[in-house]
Amino acid sequence: MANRPSPAAAARAAVAAAANVTRGLEHALLTTVTEVVDKPDGRRQRWEKHKAARRTELTDGTMDAVRALGADAGMDEIAAHIGVSKTVLYRYFTDKNDLGVATAVRFFETILLPRLTEAITDDVDEYTLTRTAISVYVHAVADEPNLYKFALTSAPSSTATADSERLVAQLMTSVIVLRMTERDADTSGAEVWSNALVGGIQRAVDWWMTTRAIPVNDLIDYLTMLSWTSIVGIASYKGSREAFMAAPPQMPEPPDQVGDDDIVVDDEIIDDIR
Repeated sequence: MANRPSPAAAARAAVAAAANVTRGLEHALLTTVTEVVDKPDGRRQRWEKHKAARRTELTDGTMDAVRALGADAGMDEIAAHIGVSKTVLYRYFTDKNDLGVATAVRFFETILLPRLTEAITDDVDEYTLTRTAISVYVHAVADEPNLYKFALTSAPSSTATADSERLVAQLMTSVIVLRMTERDADTSGAEVWSNALVGGIQRAVDWWMTTRAIPVNDLIDYLTMLSWTSIVGIASYKGSREAFMAAPPQMPEPPDQVGDDDIVVDDEIIDDIR
């Protein structure tokens, strides 16, 4: 395995693939904007380039507006904050849903993806890598509640969230394959594992953003606990589906009786963890 890529090289390859898909998504969004048909190719290309640059500029302005005004800001308020008329916004975005999708894509491109890339290129042990990646994702979302809510409520049925999740899963897959290959493990299930982990973490964070039921560090701890035990379990079987199905791990047996260090409260047993 002398030619095995370094973590940084593997991450760069995954990021390049992610960037291509993100650009494809933005191109698809741009085609929803009304334009004059039958333009000469040169003019069309110049218009497309201008349109992409202007959409990016207006999307960045929208992000600043939402941060300042809140997630419920309307198109009039956003336009005024940016310093343009609402007509200009509608020239480049079909409606608020379209603007919400562009905001979600831009948030992923400029905030989340760079932080995740930096985390996974660090040459650290697997546990630190797992916890750091989860922490980066949670804090990136938690630090931008207005942007999160705006993107989610403006375009609840868009493909932006699904595509972002898929791109993060691609990054996760590359890391899993690299680290499992170093252990001569079977990586056939890498895409399944990465999509399950990323999807589960995202759903948990979606729930947490609406409830804030527990402190943010507790959320990171619980997500790390779930993800790390899954990773360790997979590694203990060297990624083999056959080995796992032949001898799945057993649940620990419950205690037979109450120990001396247990506390009984309202007929319920609470372990006194020291």
